[in-house]
Amino acid sequence: MLPDGVAVKHPDKVWIGGEWRQPHSGRMIDIVSPDTETVVALVAEADEVDMDAAVAAARDAFDHGAWARSAAAERVEVLSRMSAHLHARAGEVAAAWSAQIGALAGTAAGITHGSNLSFDGIVAMAAQFEFVERRASIGAPVGLIAHEPVGVVAAIAPWNVPYGIMLSKVAYALAAGCTVVMKPSPETPLEAYIIAEAAEAAGVPPGVVNLVCGHREASDHLVCNHGVDKVSFTGSTVAGQRIGAVCGERIARCTLELGGKSAAIVRDDFPTAAAAGLLAGTITMMSGQICAMLSRVIVPRHRHDELASAIAAEMAKVVIGHSNDPASQLGPVAMKRQLERIEGYIAEGRATADLLQGGNRPSHLNRGYFIEPTLFANVDNSSRIAQEEIFGPVLSLIPCDDEEDAIRIANESRFGLSGSVLTHDPDAAYRIARRVRTGGIGQNGLRMDFGLPFGGFKQSGIGREGGIEGLKGFLEAKTILIDGEPVAL
Repeated sequence: MLPDGVAVKHPDKVWIGGEWRQPHSGRMIDIVSPDTETVVALVAEADEVDMDAAVAAARDAFDHGAWARSAAAERVEVLSRMSAHLHARAGEVAAAWSAQIGALAGTAAGITHGSNLSFDGIVAMAAQFEFVERRASIGAPVGLIAHEPVGVVAAIAPWNVPYGIMLSKVAYALAAGCTVVMKPSPETPLEAYIIAEAAEAAGVPPGVVNLVCGHREASDHLVCNHGVDKVSFTGSTVAGQRIGAVCGERIARCTLELGGKSAAIVRDDFPTAAAAGLLAGTITMMSGQICAMLSRVIVPRHRHDELASAIAAEMAKVVIGHSNDPASQLGPVAMKRQLERIEGYIAEGRATADLLQGGNRPSHLNRGYFIEPTLFANVDNSSRIAQEEIFGPVLSLIPCDDEEDAIRIANESRFGLSGSVLTHDPDAAYRIARRVRTGGIGQNGLRMDFGLPFGGFKQSGIGREGGIEGLKGFLEAKTILIDGEPVAL
């Protein structure tokens, strides 16, 4: 069983050591449509035995195979073949994404295309990267820095952007010369199957890329396997804390891209109507299920009520509907437990702030995991709805006294992933950006560039993905001091 438009060849199998195998568990995972609450796909459930087998295959391929010792140009050639395969299946990837989490069809198509272009950018970067570089040294006539692959990588992707995030991890790892165990979310595994098929079609050597999809216990078993040299994880802060602790015990490497509660600071020079349209349009993107989402709005106290009314009016216009309906501006949230989580926060908000818009399931949709875009005003920044990641279309409006107070409020968070300054003054945007403790911040909206470093301060993560920093996260630097120039680098 597969969604319409998706043609994965072996959804009933795991991919280990270059072979499609029956899962040891003998079980399948149900993939449920958030539009209809019906099962739309079945995929193989990997258990602890499968996880160990995948790590063993990746370990053998890294320790004894040619991939880690191949020239960068050879890896780039293989990755270029993968790219051609993935571009040809972009429509299929977008269809899988919509079917699994209800991403709007237009959004899924656009982001899928962007993800493929990001993959190409990583390949191009690897083609130019100096894996061995000369440095001046006082310790020897010749100083060399060799950038070598970190080893076996467990790539663990979340359900909200399953293709782009997994593809980025795989691209960087393979470009660096690592071997990979892909562990997608059990809610969104189909994209990883397409990536595995692309690796197979491109001639990636056996064991270099493996695919196992399992639930929490099996995933934890993967992270605990001592054959894993690095865990690249994107997901919740709670899961990241567990992964960081496990990796710390054996000094394994990890990159953790975790949660956020990003603030948009509205300055007095930014018009109310423009701010309302921007903020209402942002919080409904992907049903609010974006880690960098601008979910807190910090506004001068004298403008609070005017902006609140304007945002509420914009939210009231949003068309809520199925992901495959071209008229829909807001689709469902990804799953039942996520809907229930959002409703729990809305109940909390009703008790601590002013609910101005939304807060209910839409009356015209009696099936599916839908929730209205929701606005709370006069929010206390210490409240749960302002401090905890809701991961849904829920916006908190927080009044401030002045710019200094706005910066203080923005920084009073355990998260530090993203943010924005709404202003027409680039100097003011830069000045404020330098004082807000986040890994990224943009002027006038949720702005990201995955060709540049992406990651967070504080509990939003460790390390960076994107740009040259993303590649270096899969490399170890080795200093070599010798008495003369080697014949070849």
